[in-house]
Amino acid sequence: MTKQERATFVINTLKEFYPEIPIPLDHKDAYTLLIAVLLSAQCTDVRVNQITPILFAKADNPYDMVKLSVEEIKEIIKPCGLSPMKSKGIYGLSKILIEEHNGEVPQSFEALEQLPAVGHKTASVVMSQAFGVPAFPVDTHIHRLMYRWNLSNGKNVQQTEKDAKAIFPRALWNELHLQIIWYGREYSPARGWNLEKDIITKTIGRKSVLNEYIKKHPAIYNTTGR
Repeated sequence: MTKQERATFVINTLKEFYPEIPIPLDHKDAYTLLIAVLLSAQCTDVRVNQITPILFAKADNPYDMVKLSVEEIKEIIKPCGLSPMKSKGIYGLSKILIEEHNGEVPQSFEALEQLPAVGHKTASVVMSQAFGVPAFPVDTHIHRLMYRWNLSNGKNVQQTEKDAKAIFPRALWNELHLQIIWYGREYSPARGWNLEKDIITKTIGRKSVLNEYIKKHPAIYNTTGR
């Protein structure tokens, strides 16, 4: 298969697997999404979804958030990890939203990335999921799968994002990045990976990745073949 044919196979397969795509992080508007995405750094979405209702019960908008102290925010979000940095970021960005954006989350990559603790990936998630602007935020799942599928060289997330945007149609970016995340979690995880259940990698996977997997699971492939 050519690279474009592999990309088309990915698109068509993911469409079958995930005709409807749930957004992993619970939120009600752009602000609560922004906070949830910030909290998700080095933390599972499941854990974030357990913590955000507690935080949002006290403050689900920047005006209420700045009434809390950084220490109070830190105590609530501690289970998400990196709480000293994240609590300062949440307080700081809430203050800036009030002072510079009339309490609203700005609808541009540049303005979002100027907020404390907000990087390109967080800005991309907010732009795509809150405002519908085409973006391709790359998380660990997408980075891993783009390499496994031989659609990117795995050098870094910036290169993976560039490659994804080049190979996939812009109109599909917002749904596709979510579909890849769900697929990575369910069928192509970093640990406990079962290639037999991973139809996409099994069909179009990078040869070195497939060979490495087979080498680690000789009992399966010596009896069943490939």
